[in-house]
Amino acid sequence: MKQIFENTATAFALKTDSELERAYFLFKMIANEPLVKMGTIMTNFAIKAHLPVEGLIRATVFDHFCGGVNEEDCLPVVEKMWGKGVCSVLDYSVEGKEEEATFDEALEKILKILNFVKELDSIPFAVFKPTGFGRFALFQKVSSNTELTTDEKLEWERVKKRFDVVCKKAYDMEVALLIDGEESWMQNAADQMVEDMMAKYNTEKVVVFNTLQMYRWDRLEYLEGLHKRAKEKGFFVGLKVVRGAYLEKENTRAKEKGYPTPICASKKDTDINFDAAVSYILDNLDIISLFCGTHNESSSYALIKLLKDKNIEKSDTRVWFGQLYGMSDHISFNLADEGYNVAKYLPFGPVRDVMPYLIRRAEENTSVAGQTTRELTLLKEERKRRKI
Repeated sequence: MKQIFENTATAFALKTDSELERAYFLFKMIANEPLVKMGTIMTNFAIKAHLPVEGLIRATVFDHFCGGVNEEDCLPVVEKMWGKGVCSVLDYSVEGKEEEATFDEALEKILKILNFVKELDSIPFAVFKPTGFGRFALFQKVSSNTELTTDEKLEWERVKKRFDVVCKKAYDMEVALLIDGEESWMQNAADQMVEDMMAKYNTEKVVVFNTLQMYRWDRLEYLEGLHKRAKEKGFFVGLKVVRGAYLEKENTRAKEKGYPTPICASKKDTDINFDAAVSYILDNLDIISLFCGTHNESSSYALIKLLKDKNIEKSDTRVWFGQLYGMSDHISFNLADEGYNVAKYLPFGPVRDVMPYLIRRAEENTSVAGQTTRELTLLKEERKRRKI
């Protein structure tokens, strides 16, 4: 198969020389695990102590991994990527809030983004996190089938209402809506809510997408069950398939609380699981649409091969590749250059509020074997090419 991901000229075409140098510097820092841990502690302290560090964060890690502090801020980035055939998914990346007012604010933000999506071909999806609309502890309680108090029942109804308002608007505007996956101990409640939304709004085509985190060994079985229920009830299924972002947290909690980890025994098992889910979806494209969220080159090549083997057009709108902004440009831009549907998750939000997301990105890059090394190798090659 043609090795398209080696083309650094296409991968980094949008980066100026100074942006290329910044990216190289950042990934060099991220490659150093003790430095990432120390930087995380210092950054958290500086933010809590209200020290004036926002300018430094904005000029380095924020601008590399985020589109801006608000939607309008993101538009120049969106347009630049669109010029190379890469779409954007505006991701309001404020995490860990607990107040009702914040959930209502997040709802308004997603509704505003849906208006953006409708107006711009360059933004084909909207996205939100379940815990952007309700307390984590409440999702956890519902997931474990624990009896809710009267106040909690009312609170849960408000969460369901927020989900429904967003999904209905997406349906009315004919815009696709991705709903992110989170930790396993709150995910049952989110899965059920998203499935209810699919049954309600995916009656003619896919509007609502759930997320499958394939580092969980039970997700293939869940996929098959969801497919069966969709056929029985007559609705379409949208799935974003990812490996998963909470590996260490999941394993640590399982160990502390003495239950079997929901995570696959090895990276190899996760890879097999991921590719099996993608293959299953392509076998059932009549009902299930795929957003393949991966930074893994092998899985990307596997999907390219499957599309070819099954005579599915590169431009078939039921199949998308997705990566995060600031990472794996060699995958995103080379795929787009070859004519595949590609979208970059473009996080945005106030610098302080987006810090938990950015810290997770740094930690994830540090813990994923080979990811940072690969980024550095490609950046080094492009620096060399430009000097020549």
